[in-house]
Amino acid sequence: MSHHGAEGLESGVVTNFKDRMTYSQYLDLDRVLKAQHPLSDPPHHDEMLFIIIHQTTELWFKLVIHELRAAISHIRHDRLEPSFKILARVKHIQAQLLDQWSVLATLTPSEYVQFRHVLGPSSGFQSAQFRTVEFLLGNKNRAMLDVHRHDPAAYAQLEADLHAPSLYDEFLAHLARRGMPVPDSVLKRDFSQPHTSHAGVIEIFRGIYENTGTNWDAYEMCEKLVDVDEQYALWRFRHMNVVWRVIGMKPGTGGTSGVNFLQKTVGIRFFPELWEVRTEIGPPTYGLPVRRQT
Repeated sequence: MSHHGAEGLESGVVTNFKDRMTYSQYLDLDRVLKAQHPLSDPPHHDEMLFIIIHQTTELWFKLVIHELRAAISHIRHDRLEPSFKILARVKHIQAQLLDQWSVLATLTPSEYVQFRHVLGPSSGFQSAQFRTVEFLLGNKNRAMLDVHRHDPAAYAQLEADLHAPSLYDEFLAHLARRGMPVPDSVLKRDFSQPHTSHAGVIEIFRGIYENTGTNWDAYEMCEKLVDVDEQYALWRFRHMNVVWRVIGMKPGTGGTSGVNFLQKTVGIRFFPELWEVRTEIGPPTYGLPVRRQT
């Protein structure tokens, strides 16, 4: 009896890579796998975990940004259907980001305290890509730009995203183009400010949810947005709990109050009317007359 693989490689397997693209070259693995530089001296075993978790988080953020910009473009051109696949993908990326916290949670307080000092004032709070995701989804805050003044390119991009309509703003503008009565104060607002809930928008969403047959694509878009918002809320909550588990109530390395700061973010909703409309939705009629009991 032979062991698995003892017969050698299949005849079609490429082994000569002279002048040919390799897996490592395509993925630029030489740079990626040499980009981990622990600063603790002597190197603390768990610093590698800390670095790789945050690097992979930034890679996922890069993909989320790539996807959200595509979704925004589709909605701007009144193409809702292609954005459904994109937002479903974003939801699954968010699930990966959420699950990563369980890996970081294996870092105990006694382990982290041995190398935390090497971070200096650096903090995830300073992630330009994290801030970009927040801005694209509508959590606008001009004060957050100040953290990025040292990086002119990042600052310029964030300032542009601050003033641009968010994913939600574009969806509301799309609904207006379909003839729905989106209030002018919503359509023509200052996009550098966070969106605030409007009764008129709640009423539009109530109409969509109570008449799904004639608004199926808008109805599906609403649910895709709620998926993303809910996953983000779970991510914030898990972030707060992992930080609490690893550093307790100590302040954050970047100068925030740590857990107290994160607790304030847990209740944020990007798309408030999509949550509020749930209280208003009545029983479905499906276009049929309601039969009265006699």
